Amino acid sequence: MTIKEAQQAVDQWIKEYGVRYFSELTNMACLTEEVGELARVIARKYGDQSFKKGEEANLGEEMADVLWVLLCLANQTGVDLTEELRHSIEKKTRRDALRHIENPKLKA
Repeated sequence: MTIKEAQQAVDQWIKEYGVRYFSELTNMACLTEEVGELARVIARKYGDQSFKKGEEANLGEEMADVLWVLLCLANQTGVDLTEELRHSIEKKTRRDALRHIENPKLKA
């Protein structure tokens, strides 16, 4: 599935099952909540915290939840994430072409 197809799939789901998009502000709050849930799983799986009884390492599910809300925000604000990602990669390539390669902290 491409990013464009993902945006379309989310839009179709919202139209069919979701009644309407939540407001942009509500979706921003939802995105923050989902990123927090992802952070909790990462902290427990890769950090020093342990899972609570009954918790699972559902890393992919949490990432998908973050992506879902991001796709909702993109759709409702008219952002083409495919184009924006392309521009972001080009910008980072221009700006950071040598930055990381020359960073002694990244050399093992």
